[in-house]
Amino acid sequence: MNIAIQSVHFDATSQLKEFIEKKLSKLDKFSDFILDAEVILKVVKPEVSNNKEASIKLNIKNGELFANKIANTFEEAVMQNIEALEKQILKVKEKNQTK
Repeated sequence: MNIAIQSVHFDATSQLKEFIEKKLSKLDKFSDFILDAEVILKVVKPEVSNNKEASIKLNIKNGELFANKIANTFEEAVMQNIEALEKQILKVKEKNQTK
């Protein structure tokens, strides 16, 4: 899976990028219809807790899946997104099997 990571108004560390790539690559085991992923990381202003926003868009055969979460850390937001995307992938899989 091809993964594009974009950080808005800050530079994401290589450690954060590796974390995201590692977690997203686990979605491949759920399905082989994922083409690529786009990740957008933002720091929401004002500077308070729960100000790290992560959006993940998965381009799949016949459409796309999207999740957007805000948390204290980017890692936490990414993990919440991945949980949401796992559910979406399973729904799409079930729908395709019933066809």
